Amino acid sequence: MVKSTRLSEGSVMELLELIPDPDIPVVSIVELGIVRGVAVDENNKVTVTITPTYSGCPAMTVFKEDIRELLLKNGAEDVEIKIAHSPTWSTDWLSESTREKLRAYGIAPPESNSSDSVPLFSSSKQKIKCPHCGNTNSRLTSQFGSTPCKSLWYCDSCLQPFEYFKCY
Repeated sequence: MVKSTRLSEGSVMELLELIPDPDIPVVSIVELGIVRGVAVDENNKVTVTITPTYSGCPAMTVFKEDIRELLLKNGAEDVEIKIAHSPTWSTDWLSESTREKLRAYGIAPPESNSSDSVPLFSSSKQKIKCPHCGNTNSRLTSQFGSTPCKSLWYCDSCLQPFEYFKCY
């Protein structure tokens, strides 16, 4: 885009779909539900509101830099990024297609968080479906995977380790 191009909220959302999560590159920050709102004023100043997946998420710095850089390169005259902590981010915001992308990437997607029976932390009593073979003959091996939002599991059926995206 040329610098003088007037951006719309829709075109900004389309651009933000291009920004992958740094830890899960098969899903965008929009698909993760991190982008909570977009506004474009008459001077082509873009305001993007984002919500962290959890308090202290180190990827927030990367998200802000990626958003700012992409929008400035595509016509925004200025970019403001606001952080919204309320409502808190929830794995319930993930669409079924996003959950399927996680599964195909080898990460067990979070189970619904809408029930009180789903704990915030993984439990050895849970039976998480393996993203490789689909079996629930799995066991928790570590409360934390490559990032704090995931736990490490092992499938006793296909003998593969996998991460589970924790419910929040």
